[in-house]
Formats: sequence, structure tokens, C-alpha cells
Amino acid sequence: MTRVVVDASVAIKWFVPEELSPEARRLLDPGHELVAPDLLWAELGNALWKKSRRGELDQQTARRLLRDFSRWPLAFHAAERWVNVALELSIRHGVTVYDGLYLALAAGCRGRVVTADRRLRDASRVGALRDLVAWVGELD
Repeated sequence: MTRVVVDASVAIKWFVPEELSPEARRLLDPGHELVAPDLLWAELGNALWKKSRRGELDQQTARRLLRDFSRWPLAFHAAERWVNVALELSIRHGVTVYDGLYLALAAGCRGRVVTADRRLRDASRVGALRDLVAWVGELD
């Protein structure tokens, strides 16, 4: 079983049709163990809020999607446990602490972050982060 750390850029694609949604949905295959820092809830809520503000989703749908998110097969880890490592990764590699949380969790649980965030992908193309991040569009 492959351990995958899912970030918000991927999770939103599971239930809102976007570019790379089919690729993101492949992670729901039972062969993947999906994990995320509990920060994902706030990031997902923010993404749904943005879509509501832009008129891409009505407010009621945004609320329902966030409420229904608990049904998805994810194991959540407390961000508090990983925040010190996240800060170090952020300082060292120039990523946000938010992204650092996903990276710290991936390093700590021997998984890989799967992302559709181009900035995170670009930041991880070289150096120590290269083996911690996978682009959702390039999954096997």
C-alpha cells in the first residue's frame, strides 16, 4: 500500500470538477493510504469559500461539501506535531509553513505529498524535497 499525503489542491478536485480532477480521483483507489495534516480542513474550507465568492459554487453546496468531507478516506494528523519541522523545511527551502506541514508529514510517515500546486511542485523539483513531492498529473 502506498502512503500518500494529500494537500488541499488535490482534495478539492475529488468533488469539484477542475483540471486534473480525474487524476486526483485515482488516489481514492484502495491501494493508497491517504493521510493529511488537520490543516487540510481549514485549507479546504478556504478553497470552498473562494469558489463560492467567485460564483463557481453556491454557498449551500460549499457548506455541504465541507460537511461531507469527513466521509473521505483520510487519516488526519495534528499539525501541532509537525509544525517545528515544517518551519525548518520552510526556512531551508522557501516554501510556506502550510506546505511545510504536508512535507514534514510526508517525511515523518515515509510517504509523498501529492499536489496540484504548481509553486510547491516547482519548489521541489531539485534538492532534498524532490523525493517528497509528486505532481498529481504524473501519477502512475
